[in-house]
Amino acid sequence: MKTARKLTARMRSRAASRRVRELALVARALATTGHPVMAQIVPMRFCNLSCAYCNEYDKVSKPVPLDEMERRVDHLGRLGTSIITISGGEPLTHPELDGVIRRMRKVGAMAGMITNGYLLNVERIERLNEAGLDHMQISIDNVNPDDVSMKSLKVLDKKLEMLAEHAEFHVNINSVVGGGIKDPNDALVISKRALELGFSNTIGIIHDGSGQLKPLLPEEAKIYFEVRNLERRSYSRFNQFQEAIAQGLPNDWRCRAGSRYLYICEDGLVHYCSQQRGFPGTPLAEYTTEDVKREFLTAKSCSPNCTVSCVHQVSYIDHWRAPQTSMISPGGHAAENPALVTIHGA
Repeated sequence: MKTARKLTARMRSRAASRRVRELALVARALATTGHPVMAQIVPMRFCNLSCAYCNEYDKVSKPVPLDEMERRVDHLGRLGTSIITISGGEPLTHPELDGVIRRMRKVGAMAGMITNGYLLNVERIERLNEAGLDHMQISIDNVNPDDVSMKSLKVLDKKLEMLAEHAEFHVNINSVVGGGIKDPNDALVISKRALELGFSNTIGIIHDGSGQLKPLLPEEAKIYFEVRNLERRSYSRFNQFQEAIAQGLPNDWRCRAGSRYLYICEDGLVHYCSQQRGFPGTPLAEYTTEDVKREFLTAKSCSPNCTVSCVHQVSYIDHWRAPQTSMISPGGHAAENPALVTIHGA
């Protein structure tokens, strides 16, 4: 079994360059609030797996053509988006994914991807290096595959070793607890393996079908906090968001979805997040800086019990400023008929 990766001179150079760009985008985010910090974009809804807890995939969708994806990335560049992360579905099933990544770098954004890792091989990793990928996250749910999830360490460990040897981009391994995962101790095993290979590690709490809080059982909470205390730190640990969720407590925060964070579905519509599709549901081509500014000041009623950590982490940059003066209540009947949404103080 291979252990920590040996960084080449090129890996070190790319890591240093990436760090400079990250510091620049943080400085820009602190200096001005008129642009998205992160956007997640879906090039296809299809996924090669069928995890029991996931509501973000199907088995029939075709990939969005490259020219359309390039137009969407250009629109995110027009809005000044700092980080663009490809999600899905499974991004690696898109036949022209490398071209999408190149376009993300061309507009000046950090290029990230969330993948299940199943389709990785040495040749694919080298292509991602050449395309300019900056960050990859792989979610691993268990040590051995079961009827809840096939994203297991047993299946993916050889893929992780390939990444340790060949990837010139940053790799984060995300383990999970809750949501029917049978053995919470698996998260600890997965996190330790990630650190052993030289990757960063995070742990997430699986939300319910609408992205809302689902408190952990005592054993799950114990493992969650043990993993959080492992040595490899990351920005996601700078706040207490998921600690409250692990204890079944709501969070008091200012959700900046629709502003600092955008979710772009396969149809090219802007949504607050993957769990609140339909709000605002505006075509990306029509989304403007004025929309970004409006949503910055709009509170979302679903935020206290939200578990979508990427939205919270981006929003946390602005927790200290600009109290929100409007309110919108996504979900329920309004999800079916946006005209029923009530906006207070707009």
